[in-house]
Amino acid sequence: MAKSFTLPSFAKINLFLRILGKRSDNYHELCTAFQTISLGDKLTFQESVELRLTCNDKNVPINDENLIIKAGKLLFEKTNKTIVGKIHLEKNIPFPGGLGGGSSNAATALLGLSTLCDLQISFEELCEIGSEIGADVPFFLYGGTALGTGRGTEIKPLKNFDGNCLLIITPNIEISTVEAYRRINAQDLTNIDSKSILKICRDEANWLESGHLNFVNDFEESVFKIEPEIKRIKEKLLESGAKTALLSGSGASVFAIFDNEETQQVAFNAFENEANMRKFAVKTISRQEYQNSLDPCKHLLPKSF
Repeated sequence: MAKSFTLPSFAKINLFLRILGKRSDNYHELCTAFQTISLGDKLTFQESVELRLTCNDKNVPINDENLIIKAGKLLFEKTNKTIVGKIHLEKNIPFPGGLGGGSSNAATALLGLSTLCDLQISFEELCEIGSEIGADVPFFLYGGTALGTGRGTEIKPLKNFDGNCLLIITPNIEISTVEAYRRINAQDLTNIDSKSILKICRDEANWLESGHLNFVNDFEESVFKIEPEIKRIKEKLLESGAKTALLSGSGASVFAIFDNEETQQVAFNAFENEANMRKFAVKTISRQEYQNSLDPCKHLLPKSF
């Protein structure tokens, strides 16, 4: 019987996101806390004589533009092994939206194709390939709650952030990440900035783990100027009883955290008649839950993190 299995591909939010300056390689130095959430796509892998992608959403490209195909081709380049398989993507994560859907799909594809094709590849090698695909991809090989530094590709574990009552609002707005960065106009970094950057990241991580984090996203100021509608969504979530609300990534999704399901439902209902936006009631996914969901690929996952 042909090998076949299905893997989840979870979305993420950024519990905080600080942009600390512009690096010499023209990327930006980030300090962020990633968190996987229960909203997700599904990828089904089947043996095949070619690498082929199908999708339930006709708006999703299934050619080389898709990061799933790019992941397969990079696996071939790095291992020189035949990478084949039929992959079906069941798409639920809004794209674009700041929820990491494409990066999550790419990470899941790396794990799934490595398993399907019986590759002898290390977790570290997968992370290296992932970082070539996109800055968020290495995080999705870990899952749970984690600190991302550098371009966001350097991942360190954080104590699980528990949230059972979250709401995601994704308006039908496409935010250009390049434009959002341009408007921030971050200063160039020098070698003497490294110690202060390390301290900022350590402080932010400590505040998160102690439960006293000031939820902040440095993209908000520039993104709200580009699209005031996103600012209105955040304000409406707070007015509807959210304990906190924040832009995820560079947007356009905004997430809100609630004390209980009743308040979460009130806020959900407040957006019932809002046109051109999607609403998702979600919860956080811990690292253990995340890794358990990837059981067919458990031999590729880190035993400790």
